[in-house]
Amino acid sequence: MSDPFDRLWTPHRMAYIKGEGKPTGPGEDEGCPFCLAPKLSDEESLVVARGTLVYTVLNRYPYNSGHVLVCPYRHISDYTDLTEPETTEFADFTKRSIAALRTASGPHGFNIGINLGSVAGAGIAAHLHQHIVPRWGGDTNFMPVVGHTRVLPQLLADTRKLLADAWPQ
Repeated sequence: MSDPFDRLWTPHRMAYIKGEGKPTGPGEDEGCPFCLAPKLSDEESLVVARGTLVYTVLNRYPYNSGHVLVCPYRHISDYTDLTEPETTEFADFTKRSIAALRTASGPHGFNIGINLGSVAGAGIAAHLHQHIVPRWGGDTNFMPVVGHTRVLPQLLADTRKLLADAWPQ
């Protein structure tokens, strides 16, 4: 049956909707993608930058182009469990992520936050991670409201390279 609407297909989102790649339990050995990512190459895992205690990685299911996550290497679920050195590097990588995004794509603003716990909206509550979402004036349009779809103008691998190249030393 046809209708007058054009369709944009985002089949890559089905993996997220079905929970593919979601940990099977709370332990780091139970499929945690944030424990797996640092063990892979930067290109394969979409890691933008690595520190001593934390790293920045592109979100595989982004809200906007350039949506990154700052994650501690250590498998912990609560912000208050970060050590002082982890907290310091976590904050530093947040600042560097913002700087890299500004250099690479010139967003007008950012949403920055942590969904602590499943009831707060954490898709992977077992491993702490902070979202940094670049925003542009007018980036919320009819697509997410009516079409329940986000349009990303760039492949994740290309975005990862741009941000890695723009990462402040």
